[in-house]
Amino acid sequence: MHAYRSHTCADLRKSHVGETVRLAGWVHRIRDHGGVLFIDLRDHYGVTQVLCDSDSPVFKAVDGLRAEYCVRIDGVVKARDASLVNPKIPTGEIEVYIRDLEILGAASELPLQVFGDQEYPEETRLRYRYLDLRREAMQANMMLRSDVVASIRKRMWDKGFREFQTPIITASSPEGARDFLVPSRLHPGKFYALPQAPQQFKQLIMVSGFDRYFQIAPCFRDEDPRADRSPTDFYQLDMEMSFVTQQDVFDTIAPVIAGVFQEFGGGKTVDAPETWPQISYAESALWYGTDKPDLRNPIKMQDVSEHFRGSGFAIFAKLLEQEGTEIRAIPAPGGGSRKFCDRMNAFAQKEGLPGMGYIFWREADGETEAAGPLAKNIGPERTEAIRQQLGLGVGDAAFFLGGKPSAFERVAGKARTVIGDELGLSDQDRFAFAWIVDFPMYERDEDSGRVDFSHNPFSMPQGGRAALDGDPLKVLGYQYDLACNGYELVSGAIRNHRPEIMFKAFELAGYGEEEVRKRFGGMVNAFQFGAPPHGGCAAGIDRIVMLLAGTSNIREVIMFPMNQRAEDLMMNAPSDPTPDQLMELGLRVIPKE
Repeated sequence: MHAYRSHTCADLRKSHVGETVRLAGWVHRIRDHGGVLFIDLRDHYGVTQVLCDSDSPVFKAVDGLRAEYCVRIDGVVKARDASLVNPKIPTGEIEVYIRDLEILGAASELPLQVFGDQEYPEETRLRYRYLDLRREAMQANMMLRSDVVASIRKRMWDKGFREFQTPIITASSPEGARDFLVPSRLHPGKFYALPQAPQQFKQLIMVSGFDRYFQIAPCFRDEDPRADRSPTDFYQLDMEMSFVTQQDVFDTIAPVIAGVFQEFGGGKTVDAPETWPQISYAESALWYGTDKPDLRNPIKMQDVSEHFRGSGFAIFAKLLEQEGTEIRAIPAPGGGSRKFCDRMNAFAQKEGLPGMGYIFWREADGETEAAGPLAKNIGPERTEAIRQQLGLGVGDAAFFLGGKPSAFERVAGKARTVIGDELGLSDQDRFAFAWIVDFPMYERDEDSGRVDFSHNPFSMPQGGRAALDGDPLKVLGYQYDLACNGYELVSGAIRNHRPEIMFKAFELAGYGEEEVRKRFGGMVNAFQFGAPPHGGCAAGIDRIVMLLAGTSNIREVIMFPMNQRAEDLMMNAPSDPTPDQLMELGLRVIPKE
């Protein structure tokens, strides 16, 4: 017999009754039924009930076991009494009488229980991640992640892509986040960087004549943590294609993403790729208050500025006299009660705004009547025009926010989500996708007034070189994101492969040709030797698995994540370097005052 097991803890069935078997695993749960000890023995594959009575030669040893001891048992398979069959587990028709026991690994007092679904502080879970990962939900999440990655790889190979690995130690690159720098021992005072993405390398692969590349790529960004973003590293499906348009990229990656969600989505509806809308960045901001809209919620915001211009509602009327301001309405079908309107007004105040104006419509003497303080101020003609524009009726409401869109868009988007959820308008059993296109290439920093890239700096501007001669804030790029249920899943672009366009694009953002050649010399030089038009995208593996697992915390689907302060409590990272290490690198640490 094998040294540790003849079967896993998920293998045994009624057909094995009478056989002597060997199992190995962890003590999941112990129950003492008056001289008979029942143990749920667990391994990666499942659970088998084993038991020991006072006649067993190892009864005393079994009685000394505690939760999470790692053990090997030998025993005889017996059928359970019909009244004791457990239909919830595959091994529920049998049990194993213990005849021999070996403790393979004793367990100290547990800082968290593996059995059950108790809640523990995240700090505890991450410090003892190896115990946390033994729990059923976490085992399922990690298996899901592995299966999703395997499925993605197969789907990409089936589409004619080849997987190539790009360097992990490279040069610093402006990808929109801070680099992790790595000091060089052989070149004192100089630093490598961990790649924020394989951006330049995958473009160089296209210049090298390979037509379709992909990689499950690790990426490193020194970012502030969020629930849906790791603060240090993450994995993405990275892909690039030659001789393609934006639509070619969509047509290639969309079936891959849709197929994964259909395979692992637990029966939820997955919109067919050919129905995924293409929404401009400007439209998305207007309608949804975000560039990653949740289309399960049907609410679309609208600009209603004209109905308030010169109206009796002085706050909005005066606001609209200022340049760049507007009034937006958030329709709320079914939200036409003062109680709900007051609740949403309180929500806006919690978000730091003075409040949200509102109108709700009710029936009065057989007529549709607008109610609320705002309705009284602007009069029945304007409220009726608003109702007609928004397509609302009796029992419905609308909420209003005004000012410069950049000041209120975020709150408006959150309000839209809250309204959709509270009124039951959002379809929770659906994965709803949308391509967001026509991103602006540049943005102006409000404090410094400086123009800089707003998205990927290596994107091709729509209109080519000629587009860069006008107002840079009006230049759109061939840049695109794929949003799903309020999260950005994919980001990509058609690349700028012409050096003369690249130099001008960087010049508008304040980078001279000399600096571009210095920072991106490898790519600029390569583009002088017959670079093909190319484009691609990257899909966030962690975020995809997070959605499929039904969680809103990305750390639930990462094997060994950092905490919210970018610390690894289990491995004690980041840690202090030794004096010898610093001396070898020619570095010293200056303490903060």
